[in-house]
Amino acid sequence: MEQRTERELDSELVARAQAGDKRAFELLVIKYQRRIARLLSRLIRDPAEIEDVAQEAFIKAYRALPSFRGESAFYTWLYRIAINTAKNYLASMGRRPQLAMDYEDEEGETLDAAAQIPDFHTPESELSNRQIVSTVNEAVDALPEELRTAITLREMEGLSYEEISSVMNCPIGTVRSRIFRAREAIATKLRPLLATVGKDRRW
Repeated sequence: MEQRTERELDSELVARAQAGDKRAFELLVIKYQRRIARLLSRLIRDPAEIEDVAQEAFIKAYRALPSFRGESAFYTWLYRIAINTAKNYLASMGRRPQLAMDYEDEEGETLDAAAQIPDFHTPESELSNRQIVSTVNEAVDALPEELRTAITLREMEGLSYEEISSVMNCPIGTVRSRIFRAREAIATKLRPLLATVGKDRRW
């Protein structure tokens, strides 16, 4: 039997949920709750707020599910709802989206700039890696909201340009421009540090 793609599996669960199968939507929540929380953590610092906004996003998705037509992948549709929910929440609180600085967790969820440095497992290399990760985090944190969202979706969530276009509701050309500008800004911060470890190349 031919193995089905993630999108096909999601489509099946969506169809079941639209037909009234609540367990099918619960499975979608279980599948994507961690990814949504990780995405929201780029915009909101407080873990309790992240949990609340994620829950609200899933509620909105459930209510809007009858209008989902499958023109985009379910998770890109869900990401768009999550981002808009976060923006609305922060606007209601009189705050702007902020990027959580602590990217480096047990699973290495970072921009992976440190991976460009040879790992010789020495104290010096470990220090260099941490400095690079810290510099990347600070550079991303300083980006304008639209650039930060674009680079997060591309580099951390692995979405395609087409998917990011759908999530951010803008042309693909705009997505490419935002990602290019984000990478250039990060590279500007990284080059001096990379040069000190013999890796003076573009991030």
